[in-house]
Amino acid sequence: MKGLFIHGAEDMRLEDLTIPEPADGEVLLRVRYVGICGSDLHYYFHGKNGENLVREPFAPGHEFSATVEADPSGEWAKGTPVTVHPARYGTPVDGIADRPHLWPGGDYLGSAADFPHRQGAAAEYVLVEKPMLRELPEGLSLRDGALAEPLGVALHALTVAGGDLGDRALVLGAGPVGLLVVAALAARGVEHVVVGDIQEAALERARALGAHETLLIGRDDVPTTAYPVVFECSGAPASLTQAVVSAARAGVVVQVGMLADTTIGVNLAPLVTKEVQLRGSLRFSTELDDAVQLLATHPSISQVVTHVFPATEAVAAFETAKDSAASGKVLIEF
Repeated sequence: MKGLFIHGAEDMRLEDLTIPEPADGEVLLRVRYVGICGSDLHYYFHGKNGENLVREPFAPGHEFSATVEADPSGEWAKGTPVTVHPARYGTPVDGIADRPHLWPGGDYLGSAADFPHRQGAAAEYVLVEKPMLRELPEGLSLRDGALAEPLGVALHALTVAGGDLGDRALVLGAGPVGLLVVAALAARGVEHVVVGDIQEAALERARALGAHETLLIGRDDVPTTAYPVVFECSGAPASLTQAVVSAARAGVVVQVGMLADTTIGVNLAPLVTKEVQLRGSLRFSTELDDAVQLLATHPSISQVVTHVFPATEAVAAFETAKDSAASGKVLIEF
């Protein structure tokens, strides 16, 4: 079998591996499509993601689809199409029993946070524990099923925003996660979804996914004190400042984009004067199941995929995914 490994900054290799054997409680999957996430881009281009340094050959990939290859228990039939919940939860914490993704001690497929690293799914075959499996419904393709994990991230951001999303929402940043937030808001019936980005091509993709209005940052004026909910999806300090400025009085800003692990320059003065709530959003818990169903009932969401590369062209895939003007979600096919 073949597997992709990052050895350091801009050093990624397609290597020969032995097909693993599933132990009790494990299932062997034949991987089909792997999405490239922002964290994967950091691992490849910088050799680290935040504080998580690549310290051994590291397989990225936590958003993917596959078919069941072997299940020793016989519970999962060979050929069953699946996606995977990439988290293993840690030690429960009082007060956040309903948010296991925040418990300490857990891990995530394709993460270098721990050592040895939690290897990802960028390989022809991968082992996962049975509770992580989610069967894809009939009619949902393996290509589109690879979007379940990032769509789960978008749906969790809506959960963090609160039960009543109102009739207006602003999304700042139309990269892959921002686009999926747009699609989720449109599917949830928000009447007026506005999207701001610095790239016209990204705004075109947002309109295709359900945005009602788009703003080219740097050219168009972004309304102030106008939106009950703002989703900041770029991770840029200037965008967070804009999010707080654009939030309505007593509004909510959901920080979806990963912020740099350093001191950043952000003007949060309106946070106080308008009693805006700033809420962080990390991955997801149960929303993966909702994402699978949403993909099945709203096939137009798959438009977020702009490129599919074979694993032999993984470096080109990462280069394309890095260029937000040229791409939305980029998949690697195994």
